[in-house]
Amino acid sequence: MTYDITTDVLVVGAGPAGLSMAALLAAYGVDAVTVTKYAGTAHSPRAHITNQRTMEVFRDLGLEEAVREVATPNSLMGNNVWATSFADPEIARLLTWGSGPERRTDYDLASPSAMCNVPQHILEPVLRTGAERLGADLRFSTELVEVSQDEEGVTAVVRHRESGRTETIRAKYVVGADGGRSTVAEQLGFVMEGEAGLGAAANVWLEADLTDYTAYRPGTLYWMCQPGNDYWVGSGTWICVKPWTEWVLLFMYDPAEGEPDLSEEAVVARARTTIGDPDVDIRIKATSLWQINHLVAERYRIGRAFLAGDAAHRHPPANGLGTNTSVQDAYNLAWKLAMVLRGDAGEELLTSYHDERQPVGRQVVDRALKSVQDMLPISQALGFEPGQSAEEGQRALDGLRAPGPVGEQRRRQLADAVRLQNYQFNAHGVELDQRYASGAVLDDGTPWPAPDRDPELYHHPTTHPGARLPHAWVEKDRVLLSTLDLAGHGEFTLLTGVGGEPWADAAGKVAADLGLRISVKPIGTGCEYADPTGDWAARREVGDAGAILVRPDQHIAWRAHDLTDDPAADLERALRTVLDRH
Repeated sequence: MTYDITTDVLVVGAGPAGLSMAALLAAYGVDAVTVTKYAGTAHSPRAHITNQRTMEVFRDLGLEEAVREVATPNSLMGNNVWATSFADPEIARLLTWGSGPERRTDYDLASPSAMCNVPQHILEPVLRTGAERLGADLRFSTELVEVSQDEEGVTAVVRHRESGRTETIRAKYVVGADGGRSTVAEQLGFVMEGEAGLGAAANVWLEADLTDYTAYRPGTLYWMCQPGNDYWVGSGTWICVKPWTEWVLLFMYDPAEGEPDLSEEAVVARARTTIGDPDVDIRIKATSLWQINHLVAERYRIGRAFLAGDAAHRHPPANGLGTNTSVQDAYNLAWKLAMVLRGDAGEELLTSYHDERQPVGRQVVDRALKSVQDMLPISQALGFEPGQSAEEGQRALDGLRAPGPVGEQRRRQLADAVRLQNYQFNAHGVELDQRYASGAVLDDGTPWPAPDRDPELYHHPTTHPGARLPHAWVEKDRVLLSTLDLAGHGEFTLLTGVGGEPWADAAGKVAADLGLRISVKPIGTGCEYADPTGDWAARREVGDAGAILVRPDQHIAWRAHDLTDDPAADLERALRTVLDRH
């Protein structure tokens, strides 16, 4: 059979997961074609929180500065505010995304990259430009119609939406990054686990200059909770798109009562009520409806097909994990596809994608749903109840300000409910500490270090195999570099230290024998990379002459605590195991 197009990898979808996959595959020299039914990148804000781990992926791709240039910086993200309206006295405030004095150092110590706020319609053009600069073949207005697979490859039929013309594509692998209504998932038999339609919400994208109410307390989220409203997120959550003039107003509704009125008159009235200032001009840009899901694919791989992004996991926007998890899916899978296609690894390496990322997807959807549920105690602390009138709700709210033991207890209840939101807005461990167990990790037989603080709230750096490489600042030629800068770039990296020269010799021999590229980075006194403050020595968990083998996705594949009797044999054994080259 003849095909119109042949390629190694077909990527379906060009959202954050698909564009990241396209950019990474291009950077790794993989022949790939990316198709999307849409004419261009996202046209509305959608996801926006971009965490440190995702920024590290962009850093490895050389896109971090381009993303940062269009993003709202972390310094303007921090204040989560609860009030009845912008103009009214606030009820509560929480410093979020590592911006508070208690957490800022945690975030600074954990990564060379800072969180930022970059809505999806702003992020995707940066990813598209970066992918195309790297040589990615992106085809917009090209819809996947049919897809099937056999033992040798994947056959897809795509339709060009402008002309109606169809083409047949033959690829060795397909990556379904085509969102929550994934054609790849549906046609290739992927099964989703969980529940859909757990809640319904509306987004109103609008312009309104709220500088007077926000510039002194800059933040990403402003929660307006008005008497008579018992929904978790209140009367409307204001999400900052562009400080301080462009927003998404999000509100939940009960589908049993019908869809909400999204006429311009109705949404302007809601916006004006939650602003509390009749003189603010409001311009509606767009409206949309969406639902809360709690779904994860049972399998991330079936044969030659893989799922990534929303095709694999669908969950509420709580914790800001959607785009981040999608980009990180691509970072995990792309290098594995590249090495298998080059013949550097056996086919079984691809199985590790499911083994590593499906548990992450499950953790993310569970955490996001729990965070949504944990918003309810705020409504309860305010005294709001189902069926309550606005007058009754106002009396309950007034009780928060009452003197005496009852009012004091109410205020403690509210403080506890606000502190609970740290598990959504300062969940550093959830954001950074994704630990892998699979055939692509060679465990060293030691236990994982026991956390000394809450593992969801706090990052716990470790070099245990399966962990993300810890960040530490090192120095070369008077330039500071992160240890993360020494790894990645589509190749394996071996980190060693004083007395670790035999590891460098071993890496050269093993690289030649296996036909791999292994970058060796010695860190320590008198080494190529200095450790002036001792930060790396404090985090590496191996001796000076030990070795840490880092995968292309900056996760640790294997480590030796000291110089072994036969470094070359031990390193070769580790790589053969990880790469399925027995």
